Amino acid sequence: MTYRVLWPRTFGRNHEVETEALGEGFTAEFCRGFDEVTEEQWNACDAIVGVSPPAEYLPRIHKCRIVVKTAVGFDDVDLKAWGEAGIPVCNTPDYGTREVADHAIALMMTLTKSIAFHDESLRADPVENWRPMLNPYGRRLSECTFGVVGLGRIGTTAALRAKAFDMDVVFFDPYLPNGIELALGVRKAQSLEELMGQSDIVSVHTPLNDETRNILDAAAFAAAKPGIIVINTARGPLIDLGALHDAMQNDVVLAAGLDVLPDEPANLNDPLIAAWHRNEEWIRHRLVITPHSAFFTPESVRDIRAFSAQTAARYLRGGRLENCVNGEFLVNPR
Repeated sequence: MTYRVLWPRTFGRNHEVETEALGEGFTAEFCRGFDEVTEEQWNACDAIVGVSPPAEYLPRIHKCRIVVKTAVGFDDVDLKAWGEAGIPVCNTPDYGTREVADHAIALMMTLTKSIAFHDESLRADPVENWRPMLNPYGRRLSECTFGVVGLGRIGTTAALRAKAFDMDVVFFDPYLPNGIELALGVRKAQSLEELMGQSDIVSVHTPLNDETRNILDAAAFAAAKPGIIVINTARGPLIDLGALHDAMQNDVVLAAGLDVLPDEPANLNDPLIAAWHRNEEWIRHRLVITPHSAFFTPESVRDIRAFSAQTAARYLRGGRLENCVNGEFLVNPR
């Protein structure tokens, strides 16, 4: 038996990674967008891998037994609709873990070592601004507390990197069992407020859902240790940008590094983003933004292509379901 695996949107034109990962017994079909997928392909595919199609495509999909999203996040997928149709939705959580954790640490280092500050200052005047002893956000990291919100795969990896800098590491994650802190040699905060009140740097690593949306809001910043640095490499809506704007203006938040934003590309009508874009004096050098690029290396792209293909192949070949994110809605799997 040959299974047909459909990629409605693909990575580039060379698909050797995907076809090799699938192995024998599979036919891979690649399209550059949903509008290029034929009715016959929707109807006959056994699996869909890539950017998950909107639920509106469900009436065209009759044989599909699994959808695998080539991403960690799945907040943009109608999990209930796919589950009620008998189709498990899986994500690909085991790619990019090190890259995103590295990026969080890189943003922290950029700010705590004033790297962006010095680069911009020297570009403006390489002679007068040659100031080795000026480091406005400088911290000795071994005397700082690194707070992690969400101790999953990436949060754990970031925590271990922070420990390598001899930082005191504390985390808040109400869904983890007791004892994780003992295994990792870190501390556990019993509430977000407790974590915010003792952290010099806080790095956000939770998934986005109804409970975590705007988890760093005005109340969280009100509980923060003055001069805190905020890092977000997870999902943009985890931080209320209006609250962050006010906290930075009030000097509660010293600086922030954001790889993700609630609106992407950046919304220049947002007050915080507008002030950063205009390089206003009060925010100059204090906000570093990168374009949702934390995940990317050639190696991580290779991994996500291969791992997502393997997830689909293992389920079709032997019924092994991995990383299913809509199990609570899954009715009569196909």
